[in-house]
Amino acid sequence: MCYNQKIMEKSELLGVGFDNKDGHTRITKGKNFRIYGGSSSTHQEMQEVLVKFNERLDRKGKSLEEVSGKEFVDIMASIERKVIKKSSRAAKGVKS
Repeated sequence: MCYNQKIMEKSELLGVGFDNKDGHTRITKGKNFRIYGGSSSTHQEMQEVLVKFNERLDRKGKSLEEVSGKEFVDIMASIERKVIKKSSRAAKGVKS
């Protein structure tokens, strides 16, 4: 087997926030993800979503590269609903 055939593809998720108005540079690197920019709350929400996504993958015993497109969308949609609901409640001052 040739060396080039042994190279494994590595996937990463990328989060980019454009709503930063405080001039602070936010960069977070995690297991198979990177997040750049955003306001404090946006950056925190993206981080929460991607950490939860990785937790789901770990529970399934899969890596990002092994997840089908449909499975990816299903996991993300489930996590997003929970994070959006939590953010909405926090904005209204309701505790979880």
